Amino acid sequence: MQTREVDATAVQALLAAAVAAPSIHNTQPWRFRLDPDSRSIEVRVDQERALPRADPKRRAQYLSVGAAVFNLRLAAVHLGWNPVVRLFPATDDPGPLATVQLTAGPVADGQPSLDGLYEAIERRHTSRMPFTGRPVPDPIVTEMISAARAEGAHLDVPDIMTTRHLLRLTQAAEARNADHPDRTAETRTWITAPGADTSYGIPLTALGPRDASGRMPVRDFTGELPAPRLPALRFERHAQAALLWTARDRREDWLRAGQALERVLLTATRHGVRTSMLHQAMEWPDLRAETAGSRQRCCPQLLIRFGYGPDGGRTPRASAHLPGSVAGPGPEALI
Repeated sequence: MQTREVDATAVQALLAAAVAAPSIHNTQPWRFRLDPDSRSIEVRVDQERALPRADPKRRAQYLSVGAAVFNLRLAAVHLGWNPVVRLFPATDDPGPLATVQLTAGPVADGQPSLDGLYEAIERRHTSRMPFTGRPVPDPIVTEMISAARAEGAHLDVPDIMTTRHLLRLTQAAEARNADHPDRTAETRTWITAPGADTSYGIPLTALGPRDASGRMPVRDFTGELPAPRLPALRFERHAQAALLWTARDRREDWLRAGQALERVLLTATRHGVRTSMLHQAMEWPDLRAETAGSRQRCCPQLLIRFGYGPDGGRTPRASAHLPGSVAGPGPEALI
C-alpha cells in the first residue's frame, strides 16, 4: 500500500500501528495531534495515565511513548513516507514529546532493514507463559542487538550466571512490591475482569502462571485477591534474557530506549521469537543500579526475556481515530 495523501485512511493506519505499542501495565499513556499544515503528528503524554508508586519519574511512561513513536514511524514508511522524527521539538508549546513529520523521499540509508517489522506489529504480544528452553540462534540475537543500536541504545545478552543474577534482582524487586501495600494496590487497579467495558489495563485472561520452581520472577498482578489463576507450571531452566540500556538517563534517552525496545521486540517477533518484559528491578533505584553490573556509564531501562513458546494472550484495543487530538488505546502491557 502506497499513499502520499494524509487522508482519513492513512491517519487511521498510522494510529492503529502507534497504539499497538506496549505500555507499562497497559496504561497507554499517549496522545496524538495532527498538524495538517506541516504534515506532522505530535505525540504527547497523557498525564492522567501515570503510576506514581512504580514509576514516579515517569521513565517507564516515556519508554511506552517511545515505543508508540517507533510504530508510527514504521507505519509511515509502509505508507510511502520518509518519517522525520524530532524529540522535544523547540516550539512555544512544551507539550509534544516528539513530532513525526511525513515527508516525501526514500528512507535514509545506513540502518538495518525495517523489512517485515510493520507486519510484525499485529503479531507481537507479550507472552507470560513458559518457554521451551531451546536457545535462540546467535544470528537472531545479533539482529536484536543491532536493532537496539540502530535506535541509539544498547542490548546486552549476558551469560547464564549473569542472567541468573539479573533474575534474582528481579525476584527481590517482586518481593518488595508484594510487601508494599500502596504499590500492590496501584498494580491491581490495572487488572480488568473478563467482560469489563474498558480498553485499558490487563485482562485476567492475559496473565500467566507462576513458576512452580520459583526461579522465574513473573509479576504477580493480583496478590491475595480471590482471582482465578492458572496452575503453576515449570518455566525454562536456563532463561535467555537481554538488558536494554542507554549511556545517559535523560528524558530523551528514555524515548530513544522506547523506540529501541519496540524495534527489538518486533525483530524477535519477525523470527517467531516470543518476548516478555521484566521491569520490577527498574522500579527500585538500588536494584536498578545493581543490574548495571560493572558496565561503565550504563543506565538500565528494561530486562527482556525471550525464547520459543506459546503466543501471548491478546488484550483489547479500542478504535483509533484522530479528530484533532485523541487518546489512543494499546493492546499490550510492558511490565
